[in-house]
Parts: sequence; structure tokens; C-alpha cells
Amino acid sequence: MEQQPICEHLNALTEVLTPQEYVCEECIKTGSIWVHLRTCQTCGKTHCCDSSPNKHATKHFHRTGHPVVASGEPGERWLWCYADEQIVGY
Repeated sequence: MEQQPICEHLNALTEVLTPQEYVCEECIKTGSIWVHLRTCQTCGKTHCCDSSPNKHATKHFHRTGHPVVASGEPGERWLWCYADEQIVGY
């Protein structure tokens, strides 16, 4: 059975945006490393996760208020809402 979104931000999504490139858009500018990628579901920018030293995805949420990211990792199919701290598979 497919899990249903449990917050208004996840319920509002009509499609899932995927990375245009498999790089953190901020880390690549400075030569920093990243561990995993997350793609913002509001603007489509791809940033590094909280396991990465710079935590750009979380910083992007705090800077812009864009609440939902999708895993940018091949084979992973989940969304995370920073505002409601909810995860859902798709």
C-alpha cells in the first residue's frame, strides 16, 4: 500500500522534481565535498544533505522557506518536509 502524504506541503505537490545535474549547486562553486543530494521541490535547486559538511539543503530551506526536498540519490524515492518534519515515499 502506498503511503499518503501527511502534511499540507507534501499534499500540494503535483510532480517530483529531480536533479538537473548530480552536484550540489553550492559546493561545486567552492570545491567542497558532499555526501548525498536533495532537490528542492519549489525551485528545483539541488543541494547537499545534512550528512555533508555544509548542509546546503537545510540552509536553503531556512533562507527561502521552500519546505520540501526529494532525495537526489539514484534509486531513492522519498520526499522530506522540513516545515512539518515528515517523510513520504513516492
